[in-house]
Amino acid sequence: MKTPVIVIGLGPMGAAMARTFLENGHPTTVWNRTPSKAAPLVKDGATLAPTAAEALAASELVVVSQTDYKAMYDSLDGADLKGRVIVNLSSGSPGELRRAGEWVSERGGALLTGGVMVPPPGIGQPGAYVFYSGPEGALEPHREALGELGDVTFVGEDPGLSMLYYQSQIYVFWSTLTAYMHAVALLGTAGVSAQEFRPFAASLLTELAGDGPMGFLNQLTEEMEAGVYPGADNTLRMQAVGADHVVEAAREAGIDAAGPTALRELFWRAVDAGHGTDGLSAVIEAVRRP
Repeated sequence: MKTPVIVIGLGPMGAAMARTFLENGHPTTVWNRTPSKAAPLVKDGATLAPTAAEALAASELVVVSQTDYKAMYDSLDGADLKGRVIVNLSSGSPGELRRAGEWVSERGGALLTGGVMVPPPGIGQPGAYVFYSGPEGALEPHREALGELGDVTFVGEDPGLSMLYYQSQIYVFWSTLTAYMHAVALLGTAGVSAQEFRPFAASLLTELAGDGPMGFLNQLTEEMEAGVYPGADNTLRMQAVGADHVVEAAREAGIDAAGPTALRELFWRAVDAGHGTDGLSAVIEAVRRP
């Protein structure tokens, strides 16, 4: 028999996790503050617990997917967590996750925190992965079961690390796609469609991560690690002036300019800090010192 699993929280993500466990043969006990959400899962073989505390009797492995960490406190307050591995895949700040680790430990359990790097339909699908942090000894016995959700990527013992990784990844995701939206809106004011522009954006994103002359991801990584930011013929001051022009273009086109303005201000702050003759990677110094 495969490892029994408890899933607390049956929103879109929690329900997808519970279904994935069921489909992979794990006896699955579920609990949700709104019991009716469990009905489809119960029909397919899940066991609905009357309370979160009573659900804990079903397994050592407890997967929590709720709105926030306060919901975990509310759900498990007064419950005996002795011997339980609480795997909380909810979102929060890194500091909040560290405090939650202490809260669970005080009640006899071990907290593993996680950042899920796919939307609900991607749970259990190829390419899915989850950042985990917390006591590695608590993770290892359940690595196989948790692997049903996606590749298990353990990043360290600090409970806040998983969320730092998650939030770093999601920030790159959001900001990149939002920049693409801004570009589409800007070109759209001149009658250029998103489909016409898409191949150019796709090519740029591919090249940025490559090894060719446009492989800036590798280049910036090396420069930031070394703390050396060569400007050569493309200084940060030149790029800050270019950012001025992007803001002017957005304003002339009548589209939102908040994103380009924030970028321009970041560039100029790095220039004003003495990095005008350095390269783009010197912006990291302004990011580190707000």
